[in-house]
Amino acid sequence: MRGRKFLAFAAAFLLAAVVLAQGSGDAKAKPAKKAAGKVVVWPAGGLSWKDAAGAPAGVKEVTLWGDPTKGAFGTLQKFPPGFSAPLHTHSADLRIVVVSGTIIHGPEGKSEVRLPAGSYLFLPSSYRHTTGCDKASECVFFLEGNRKFDVKMVGAAKPPAKKKK
Repeated sequence: MRGRKFLAFAAAFLLAAVVLAQGSGDAKAKPAKKAAGKVVVWPAGGLSWKDAAGAPAGVKEVTLWGDPTKGAFGTLQKFPPGFSAPLHTHSADLRIVVVSGTIIHGPEGKSEVRLPAGSYLFLPSSYRHTTGCDKASECVFFLEGNRKFDVKMVGAAKPPAKKKK
């Protein structure tokens, strides 16, 4: 258990250093081509934040490896201040390390938990929860999934079954 806490802290510290380094003007290099066994150098200033596929509006991401629309992946994601997503699940198991800001995690039927920078969260697939970001600042976190990323709203109307011809 102690090792996991250290690993989560080390990952958060490293990612925080990368994100906070965005202010340096000389960090505009493009990422190295991603290939197994090769070094990847990706300064924070070279990160290109895009709308996160399959996520609610306002969520941005940088894909670090894999493809979140197809299978296993690693991303940096960003929620705007005050972001809130109602009760939902995901098809993938998700591992999260909070880099900056405070994520607000709401397990179904239980009190919300505030997760500041350095916190770790594991969400097994089909786990029902709410997710948010404190109003004080945006939330940046590392997200790793073992399957494609999706958000399935709980209680959302399902499309009617197709009639057989």
